[in-house]
Amino acid sequence: MSPAPASTQFPHDAEALRLGMVAGETSGDLLASLLLQGLKARWPALAAGGIGGPRMVGLGFDAWWPAEKLSLFGYVDVLLNYRELVGIRNALGDRLIAERPDVFVGVDAPDFNFGLEKRLREAGIKTVHFVCPSIWAWRGERVHTLAASADHVLCLFPFEPDLLRAHGIKATYVGHPLAQVIPFEPDRAAARAALNLPETAQVVALLPGSRRSEIKLIAPRVLAAAAILHRQRPGLRFVLPVAHGMRALVEPLLLRHAPGVPVDLLDGRSHDALAACDVTLVASGTATLEAALFKRPMVITYVVGWFNALRMKRLRLQPWVGLPNVLCRDFIVPELLQEAASPEALARATIEWLDDPARRERVRVRFLELHHLLRRDTVRESADAIAQVVKA
Repeated sequence: MSPAPASTQFPHDAEALRLGMVAGETSGDLLASLLLQGLKARWPALAAGGIGGPRMVGLGFDAWWPAEKLSLFGYVDVLLNYRELVGIRNALGDRLIAERPDVFVGVDAPDFNFGLEKRLREAGIKTVHFVCPSIWAWRGERVHTLAASADHVLCLFPFEPDLLRAHGIKATYVGHPLAQVIPFEPDRAAARAALNLPETAQVVALLPGSRRSEIKLIAPRVLAAAAILHRQRPGLRFVLPVAHGMRALVEPLLLRHAPGVPVDLLDGRSHDALAACDVTLVASGTATLEAALFKRPMVITYVVGWFNALRMKRLRLQPWVGLPNVLCRDFIVPELLQEAASPEALARATIEWLDDPARRERVRVRFLELHHLLRRDTVRESADAIAQVVKA
């Protein structure tokens, strides 16, 4: 078991909100940091601790364990790290029950957070889950686990609260915080200047995921596709945002699968990369929604181990995997998954976007409509919902 580092306990100040929080991975760190900003505006003396990433820490969050501890995917990864994960969750639960924060917020990471939330709720601590799990896409049975775990759910998409209320779960649609952060008209020229990219070059953003397991399985194919694209179009430029702590994993893969290809590795800065690019090769997940909000055409890809692939196929409830397609209820961007995600197919789909400006414009208009749908004052509405839970 990994013990929590020594840290100051939550202050017992009537004017301060005492918050427990868990966020894993880069996307969770981003969502949680935006939520923390809203909570700090309402409760300037906010004291928050638990598991979090560098963005959260930059806002004063007390990270007892780093978010990278939860950057796992699939049964194999979880089984290999099971004892450590259970040890962390048990120790975290013990500490939160002892210190009794006003509310606990689990940000995504359902496989870790649900069990923790259920235990805290049974101990009398109010719980909020931020991001409705994709019960409308796969693993619909998790709605029962969610009902036992969370006093309230903050939903990113407009159709989710009605679905949850049908199961007796209190929920609020707060919009997607990224829709408020990302401008309706991203400044491509400024992003290119910030990344030292020529204004006239065609730029491809490579986003092969932020989890270690994603990078190992997806990055080789994405980088090999970049190598094919470079041979076919030597003038193309490539940018690859690297998640915190993952550069040592990405650099050898770049040397192996795309030697000599002009790929600029960026420390984070995924939003700069998406604003600057003409098209992105992107792993399914939050990054696909970010790409849609930046109005960028994309090729969505994903690869998991064979066992996870069989299981996910069996439990899948709809034909789409990528969030832009799910939200638009249509295959408006290509999805190349598992065996279909060959480097050749990825490169071909990317070229098709680059060579079809009319198609790029159609998807830009569709994504702009989606952006308007998802833009709410997420930070304020989330803080309002949490305030009501605290008062209840």
